[in-house]
Amino acid sequence: MATVTLGGNAIHTNGELPKVGSKLTDFQLVKDDLSVVSLQNFAGKKLVLNIFPSIDTGTCATSVRQFNQKAAALENTVVLCISRDLPFAQKRFCGAEGIENVVTLSDFKDGSFGKTNGLEIIDGPLAGLHSRVVIVTDENGAITHTEQVTEIANEPNYELALQAL
Repeated sequence: MATVTLGGNAIHTNGELPKVGSKLTDFQLVKDDLSVVSLQNFAGKKLVLNIFPSIDTGTCATSVRQFNQKAAALENTVVLCISRDLPFAQKRFCGAEGIENVVTLSDFKDGSFGKTNGLEIIDGPLAGLHSRVVIVTDENGAITHTEQVTEIANEPNYELALQAL
């Protein structure tokens, strides 16, 4: 279990993030067109997983915008923005913001992605949502970087994540 804060108040996740050097566990997540994708859909690509509680909060929206801007210049890399928001909300946000360089994915069905990767918030006002995390993998699915943002209201370290590619 990891401890993070929300507005300075301690909350906890259901486990620890996967270790650098380990393989990212396969997943089943829903795209904004309601199709289901897995890790296999991104085979051979480097991945930046931008994981957050909800796209409808200021910091989460900022992280999607930042990674969208930075992703345009990345070769053989896909940025996945993952939350428990409904795919409709993710699509609305990206359409309104002109977001085109990231793939939004929803874990709304059962939260299994968050549970499997130790990032589900288990107490406090955001219980059941994902904590703010960045996971980077190489083209073989090996994890090269993780960041559990210690204060949920703070942005991740974008540059450190991109350096891990």
